[in-house]
Amino acid sequence: MKTLTITEGRGRLGYWLKKAAQGEDVGFMFEGKIVALRPVEVVSTDYALQEYGLTPGELAAAEKRIGAELKMTRKRGELTPFTGSKNDFR
Repeated sequence: MKTLTITEGRGRLGYWLKKAAQGEDVGFMFEGKIVALRPVEVVSTDYALQEYGLTPGELAAAEKRIGAELKMTRKRGELTPFTGSKNDFR
C-alpha cells in the first residue's frame, strides 16, 4: 500500500484517486491511522439505509406509501411535469 501524508497527497489528489479507482492500494495518514481510498458502489437503497437508518422493511413500506401518494396526486391532477421553464414555478 502506498501511504501518504495529507500534504503529500493534496497536490496530486486526482492522480491518487485514479490509482485507487484502478485497484491500487492507496492510504492517507490521518490522526495516527491509515485511511484507505477504495472505490465503492452506491445504490439508492444503500443510501437510504445508511443515511436514514431504515431497515429493509421500513424502506419497502416507505417506497410503497410514496408510490401510492404519487399515484393519487397524479390522478387528482395536482402533479405537473417539470419542463425546465420558468413557468414551472408558478
